[in-house]
Amino acid sequence: MMMNKQKFIDKFMAAFVLLAMFKVIGIVAQLFHESFWSVVGTLVIFLIVAFIILMVITALKDKEQNERNSGKGGAGGGNFYLENSLFDRIRSKYEELAQKYIDEKDYKKAAKVYMNLLQDYYRGAKMLEEGGFYNEAAAVYLKKLNSKSDAANCYEKAKQYKKAIDLYKEMEQKEKVGDLYKEINDLKNAHIYYQMVAEDYTTNNQMVKASLIYRKKMEKPEEAQSILLKGWEEDKDAFNCLNNYFANIFDVNKLEVEIEEIYGKTPAYKKATYLEAMKYEFKKDPKLQAVTRKIAYEIIAEKVENRSEIINELKHFNPGDEVILKDISRFKTGRNKMFRN
Repeated sequence: MMMNKQKFIDKFMAAFVLLAMFKVIGIVAQLFHESFWSVVGTLVIFLIVAFIILMVITALKDKEQNERNSGKGGAGGGNFYLENSLFDRIRSKYEELAQKYIDEKDYKKAAKVYMNLLQDYYRGAKMLEEGGFYNEAAAVYLKKLNSKSDAANCYEKAKQYKKAIDLYKEMEQKEKVGDLYKEINDLKNAHIYYQMVAEDYTTNNQMVKASLIYRKKMEKPEEAQSILLKGWEEDKDAFNCLNNYFANIFDVNKLEVEIEEIYGKTPAYKKATYLEAMKYEFKKDPKLQAVTRKIAYEIIAEKVENRSEIINELKHFNPGDEVILKDISRFKTGRNKMFRN
């Protein structure tokens, strides 16, 4: 059964007095652990909050008295309204107080309002983080919100790398662990974790990503090329592996040799894919045009019998050549006539 308004107010006031007593005790205890100004700051916040609560209670009691005098007060609905109105107003005042501290760039006080008065630990942690109190924010993320990811991020910002590493290990974020070990110049452990990441990518047939770990993170370009060639040969994202393999060869003469050698080992069923790769290599350097055009002609001649549309690929290796375009057109016209007859 809902309590009447006067009892509610009386109980709230009693609770408020009890809260005040505990707060005073807490402040005295803090004197032994915190600086004088820190304790004064806490006391100021409490006094402001106490003043707000008393103003709200006084206003509501006046409103209640006016309603009683005018005969508008209800037996049940008024109680419900009083309770909700009271807490809504108090919450609104807390929000205003927090915003005031945010406007003043006093993020630590804003965080205390969010966590201690509004019981909103997420916004409290965010305020601490925004204010640069990364260790305190990390503690809130861990203890109150069980968010290892946010806590690890805060420890990283605070340059508490070992704490961050422990959390990333728990979350099995191996690449991030490797990055942080690299940050503290522990290359041995960094490479252990990067190797795990590369092996995971390889197991999932993500050969290009594995190669990037070897090349960018471990600075092992030979291993990167080896994994790309493996992807091409084993049909694991074959085109992208071949394309990236060629892109990582910066010496044009060496690239020309590689293009010919790999083509020589390419089985018939993969030659159409090889032809696609040659389009990119043809545009890369004038020195590569002769070898890529020759390979393209060979593939087209081999496939045209069963795939007449492949003749259109000739234009990619003869840009701006009107004669070749006419030849392609005549070939297609003649082939169409042959099929009609």
